[in-house]
Order: sequence, then C-alpha cells, then structure tokens
Amino acid sequence: MAKKKATEDKPAPRQPAELPKLEPGDIVAVGLRIREGDKERTQTFEGTIIKIRGAGAEKSFTVRKVSRGYGIERIFPFRSPVITKVEVKRHSKVRRSKLYYLRKKRGRSAQLKERRVESKPGPLALD
Repeated sequence: MAKKKATEDKPAPRQPAELPKLEPGDIVAVGLRIREGDKERTQTFEGTIIKIRGAGAEKSFTVRKVSRGYGIERIFPFRSPVITKVEVKRHSKVRRSKLYYLRKKRGRSAQLKERRVESKPGPLALD
C-alpha cells in the first residue's frame, strides 16, 4: 500500500475573490453572502481592520465595529466563500500591526487619523 502525502488529503483551496491590499487600520465594507432558507442576499459589515494574521490559505483579518454601543468583532478568512466583496473606504495612519488598544477606546479617541494614498492619474488627467 502506497503512502499518501499529507497534501493529497486536503481539498484544493478555494481561489479568493479579488481582494484589495488590506492593512491594519483600514476602514472596510465586507459584503457577505447570507442564506435564509432558499433565499440569498448580501449583507455589509463595515468596520476597522484591527489585525491580519496567518499566511497562505490560513490568512485571515479581523474587523471591528461599534453597533448600538457594543463592540462587535468578526474574523474573515481571506479565502472564504461567504465574502462577495471587500471595499476599502479609508486608509488610516497607524504604527502597529495589532490594534487591540481600540477595544478600550470610546467615541472620538477611538477614531484613527486618515492616511492619504496617492492615486495614479487617469488617462484624462490635466497637468
């Protein structure tokens, strides 16, 4: 009997949707595919990325939002079939890779400063 390699047992990883470059501190809107009975709809979860962990197929990011005074954190695998789209709303200026300190902040102190990202000029850009 021939031995199987460990990689033969695992199914092929799902190809991720086209995700933008994500960094901690980015404010993102994650579109989720929600199934209710035989119906399917898209629900948006919008918040701040507080951490990115792992590598390859195990890579995931955590998004935090405050809803009705309660902090809600949700972990999304990069290769999740539930994610329909990820839209970066704003980039923030941060100096850490894990933003756990935001859990203790409330109100204005929990806001991050915006980081301007230089965009490439389009074909109709005027000089």
